[in-house]
Amino acid sequence: MSVYEYTMDNVKGEAVSLADFKGKVLIIANTASKCGLTPQYEGLQALYEQYQSQGLEILGFPCNQFAGQEPGTNDEVESFCKLNYGVTFPLFAKVDVRGETAVPLFRYLSNAAPFEGFPEGGERLKANLEKHNPQLLEDNDPKWNFTKFVVDREGNVVARFEPSTAPAEMEETIKQLLK
Repeated sequence: MSVYEYTMDNVKGEAVSLADFKGKVLIIANTASKCGLTPQYEGLQALYEQYQSQGLEILGFPCNQFAGQEPGTNDEVESFCKLNYGVTFPLFAKVDVRGETAVPLFRYLSNAAPFEGFPEGGERLKANLEKHNPQLLEDNDPKWNFTKFVVDREGNVVARFEPSTAPAEMEETIKQLLK
């Protein structure tokens, strides 16, 4: 299997085959507009602007599963991202990324790149989850907004970056895959 086998609705409700992104390096992230991590949109957009011409695509999937931090409609999400962060990378319709209601794409991503713990700098998020949502730590599903999966040009999931990892920290991985 690869990500190319999935079709998802974009933010406008149009079906998009991920096979349309064959040959590209992808960052697939679950996002939210009302989260402490929302400024990561800025970092993702910066990566997109720097590397899109070399074959990088970023796919943003808004999700309201974490503390209701993406309450808006798809149109509101798109407007927020463009106005506040200048987002030009593709945004998709809101989805669930964990649990029984997770869309198959995120089930696939979570199994292909299992949770291996929080990186340095993730202690605060880990402590918060242990205190308020310990069940989120029990599986491979995304732990919070802005879990980022990296896919190589052949459609293979090659890396997972947890929410506490800033997009700029992904740059070396992206550069290696774009070679």
